[in-house]
Amino acid sequence: MKDFKIDQIRNVGVVSHGGVGKTSLVEAMLYDAKVTTRLGKVDDGTSLSDYTDDEMERKISIGASLLHLEWKNHKINIVDLPGYQDFIGEVVGGLRVTETALILLSAQSGVEVGTEQVWNIAEGYKLARIFFINRMDKEHANFEDVLRQTKESFGQKVVPIQIPIGEGPKFKGIVDLIKMKALYFDKDGKSQEEKIPSELEAKAKEYQEKVIEAVAETDDALLETFFDKGELSDDEIKQGLRKGIAERSIFPLVCGSASENIGVTDLLDLLATYLPAPSDFFQVQGRVPGTEKEKTIKISPDQSLCAFAFKVVSEPHVGELTFLKVYSGKLQSGMEVYNSTRESSERIGQIYALNGRERREIGIVNAGDVAAVVKLKNTKTGDTFCDKKDPILLSPIEFPTPVINMGIRPQKRGDEEKIANGFAKLHEEDPTFIMEVDADIKQTIIYGQGELHLEIMVDRLKRRFGVEVELEKPRIPYRETVATMVEAQGKYKRQSGGRGQYGDVWIRLEPLPRGEGFEFVNKIVGGAIPSKYIPSVEKGIVGAMMEGVLAGYRVVDAKVTLYDGTFHEVDSSDLAFKIAGSMGFKNAATKAKPVMLEPIYNLEVIVPEDFMGDVMGDLSSRRGKILGMDREGNFQKIKAQAPLAELYKYSTSLRSLTQGRGLHTREFSHYEEMPRDIAQKIIQEAQQAKEEEK
Repeated sequence: MKDFKIDQIRNVGVVSHGGVGKTSLVEAMLYDAKVTTRLGKVDDGTSLSDYTDDEMERKISIGASLLHLEWKNHKINIVDLPGYQDFIGEVVGGLRVTETALILLSAQSGVEVGTEQVWNIAEGYKLARIFFINRMDKEHANFEDVLRQTKESFGQKVVPIQIPIGEGPKFKGIVDLIKMKALYFDKDGKSQEEKIPSELEAKAKEYQEKVIEAVAETDDALLETFFDKGELSDDEIKQGLRKGIAERSIFPLVCGSASENIGVTDLLDLLATYLPAPSDFFQVQGRVPGTEKEKTIKISPDQSLCAFAFKVVSEPHVGELTFLKVYSGKLQSGMEVYNSTRESSERIGQIYALNGRERREIGIVNAGDVAAVVKLKNTKTGDTFCDKKDPILLSPIEFPTPVINMGIRPQKRGDEEKIANGFAKLHEEDPTFIMEVDADIKQTIIYGQGELHLEIMVDRLKRRFGVEVELEKPRIPYRETVATMVEAQGKYKRQSGGRGQYGDVWIRLEPLPRGEGFEFVNKIVGGAIPSKYIPSVEKGIVGAMMEGVLAGYRVVDAKVTLYDGTFHEVDSSDLAFKIAGSMGFKNAATKAKPVMLEPIYNLEVIVPEDFMGDVMGDLSSRRGKILGMDREGNFQKIKAQAPLAELYKYSTSLRSLTQGRGLHTREFSHYEEMPRDIAQKIIQEAQQAKEEEK
């Protein structure tokens, strides 16, 4: 492949709600550009971009896939991104390095919850956007309805620059509103221009006028010309359209059928001709490493090196591949670069241009381009490479927080270290997957974006690291607290020949406001207890709080005041006062009306309106409180709070309730007192478990 100048490069992230045909579109684009000699299919495992064992097995995109093609003297880099909510982290990472999001819509179902989600990510990155209505050849395809939904959801900046000739089984081709020609496609995707069918002439003219109006509004000079002449020349339309797309004042909408290869070559023409180049974004913003001082570097081959690692993936027979984008300067094999995130140097080894699993070694990556580097020592997702003499640090990728957690246990004893190492490696590849050992609940917990996400991580652990775990229900980190103030004594006295043990304390235990934690106050006066023993009393109290008094859960939101006690000149010791402190706390806590607390989470659930009743009913059955509802495009956003104990496998239930069209996020809010009957059940289970241990 020849060298391309920065203004000849296009970086496009292909995104959608799940199951709309992204990978099929990418396959058709590669086929039309003669990268491949046949149209790969997801269903038979022959697609270039869905090439991992997981993807071929499940017939869905799971990870970001990097591909490229040449089209009309341009290099188009395609980042094919998953559509399923469980892998949203890949979308967040992949779109970070593109200038354009190509958003697919189904001609049958239109704007989905996932469409809104990818739009919002693209909006956050200030990307150009283009819509492709796919599956125009399928039963119940409805261009006008999907266009209406798209405008309602994303505004009047959505401008169709094509309309279909027929719909469903009668879909034959498209009308290009820029050329004002009908385009009919053969099986190789080649189009033939013809006159617009007479029955579509008036409609095409009406739509073309809307395109010209939108284009005129991108530039004062064009607007003046439009007012003076009532029209714009072809060159003026092209110039204004390109400007409008780059400045995000126009979001063009086109249509076709990826599986039938209709409209794909015209889409490629559009990407090459009108989409922004990396240099159209002018500069990348970061900061001076080690400071909060902002710094910008011009996106240009003539500037110092600035590159960003947006994904790390482990490939069989190759090792670790780091996907990166070069914003400025150039990256060459053998070069030593500075990783400003890790404050360490890296030597660049082999560099590859990728088409899914197919790799071709290249010696250099120029500004604006993306590629993969093999076997870097100390680079993680979100790291910045730069010139040590002119350092810059780009902001890391902000990945979504987990929405599901599961407990795990090894199938074989002694595998704990292998499991920890394997999951740590998988976290490096996918930062939305997290493992932690929770000492509070004495369980190893994995976190992710959905059940499928966690299942895949467990499969990968087995496949790549040869170790198996079983998923189990996660324990809930309940807490205990007290409801009233009491005073109590803790006295520890032991005499068994020789030196004895003696510690005697009086404490006052009282509740604190929820979320305040623990406060220890020393009010000993007159040397009733020597000051050297006070820390030991506190240690004993803290130890007893960790063990709880009802069901073995940590006591929180309590204030303990040590106000009196006695000691023995010979027999008192740190240990005696630690035990006395523990005894005093337990004596007080059992009298202070102890209660159980449970973690409450904030939920945001986005669903189509049709499913509102079912989803709200389900939340109520989970002891959820509905806090409010907001309209978000064609969807409703339900804000609620619910106990963590009731959210087990909620993502799966939501998917089932909404035919896969709902999504949710969650985050910890606070602890609150449990209903007495539920608390009693937890206490009884804990006591039973204790008895069984004996």
